[in-house]
Amino acid sequence: MKVELLASAKKDLVEGFGFYERQQSGLGANFLESLFGDIDTLAHHAGIYRRIHGAHRLLSTRFPYAIYYNIEDSTAKVKAVLDCRRDPQRIQRELGKA
Repeated sequence: MKVELLASAKKDLVEGFGFYERQQSGLGANFLESLFGDIDTLAHHAGIYRRIHGAHRLLSTRFPYAIYYNIEDSTAKVKAVLDCRRDPQRIQRELGKA
């Protein structure tokens, strides 16, 4: 299966990178490496994750983030990469925008 990052997900990754880089130099790169590794697993396992707020959700293995995506035409389209520590209503609103 193909994996496509939508613009909204790319924006989320940039924001996450900035947050972790401000915490400690080099942690932002670690964040991106980990999340891209998680996203890469969708090529083989996209259909197995449960649906939350109208999208499939894959929890990151290392950071408190969730990857939200839909499957369209044999492509996992990643629409959001959100911090799980946010208010659930805010996450639902963000997914509505993506």
